[in-house]
Amino acid sequence: MLSAELIAVGTEILLGQIDNTHARYLSDELAKLGVSVYLHTTVGDNIDRLTSIIKQAMLRSRIIILTGGLGPTGDDVTRDAVSDVCKLPLQFSANAYENHVLPYFCQIGKQPSDTNRRQALRVGDAEFLPNPRGTAPGQYLRHDGHHFFLLPGPPLEMRPMFEESVRSRLEILAGSAVIHSRVLHLYGIGESDVETMLQDLYQTQTNPTIAPLATEGEMVLRLTARAAVREEAKALITPLEKELMKRLGSYVYGFDDVSLVQVVFRELLGRSKRVSFAESCTGGLLSSMLVDLPGSSKVFEGAIVSYSDTVKKYALGVSDTLLERHGAVSEEVAKAMAEGVRSALHTDYGVSITGIAGPGGATEDKPVGLVYVAVDGESGVKVMRRVFPGNRTQIRIRSAKLALHLLLQELTR
Repeated sequence: MLSAELIAVGTEILLGQIDNTHARYLSDELAKLGVSVYLHTTVGDNIDRLTSIIKQAMLRSRIIILTGGLGPTGDDVTRDAVSDVCKLPLQFSANAYENHVLPYFCQIGKQPSDTNRRQALRVGDAEFLPNPRGTAPGQYLRHDGHHFFLLPGPPLEMRPMFEESVRSRLEILAGSAVIHSRVLHLYGIGESDVETMLQDLYQTQTNPTIAPLATEGEMVLRLTARAAVREEAKALITPLEKELMKRLGSYVYGFDDVSLVQVVFRELLGRSKRVSFAESCTGGLLSSMLVDLPGSSKVFEGAIVSYSDTVKKYALGVSDTLLERHGAVSEEVAKAMAEGVRSALHTDYGVSITGIAGPGGATEDKPVGLVYVAVDGESGVKVMRRVFPGNRTQIRIRSAKLALHLLLQELTR
């Protein structure tokens, strides 16, 4: 199977100043072409380290894609490193300078500096890849059975270059093989429980394969098959998906690129229902998740962020008696909050969240992570209690997802 390695070049990535978004994008695109990504590597602007990594990559993979390090300054070392490893000269190309570097400066009305001439240095007999969106052309080099793609670092330059100049070359290299994936999204079950339930399938998997992934409060199962054509790969996955649905179907809420909030949105929209939220410990996070979706105004009436007891009392109608007897973080108050926001905003469903996100505020009876979620709808009020592990951010995210899942259950019951 044809394999590739991705090398991101840039000290700013190692320092955490920018994200390495290329790894996910390129891995996804290569998988569509039937190319297996063997390894992701990030290295700073250091020619010795970069040459060492390229040498190691050549021992494992035929395709090596480098992103970044093609600028005009001395710390842009990608061209130099590939030149050193392959023992090929770096030669200035007047044609490349006139056709790849100068047009960008003409477009923006500026004069290039002398250092920009470095961007027209060719590694051996590499082909220059056009970059009309920046000053750094890419390069494609065939050497000793390997295929090197040198691509610019900025995503707005790299991704169009991949689409316009790299994909077609990789299609030829990959031949007719494709990799196809089907993703199952689960809620309410942990990774260890999934592994126990699927242990026999894990032990015998070949093609297709199952890859579990735990995210915040959720589980993902990625089913991947390799075949000559996409339809054949899909056919290989179908019986495995049926078996997984037989075992785990009650936990599966969606497939492929869908998210939990998108599924809830579609269910509300399809039923012409409107929802309102009363949020305490999540502080508006649940509302933000829904409002992120275009068209959310068709299903979302509004929210009351009732962080204090005062707001719970006067905006939601939660009684002093409930607050004094049970406390703000309780089943009784969660129920009253859901009823209150549904009544106040006149919606089909009212959803509430109250809890202790930490790190302070806990008692012996009410630990950090304790959360109550309630949904008030046509069939009455349903309340769920959970104690979530994690830090403040994790607890808030998991609480919001619990609320979405409980609402989904009520919508689809």
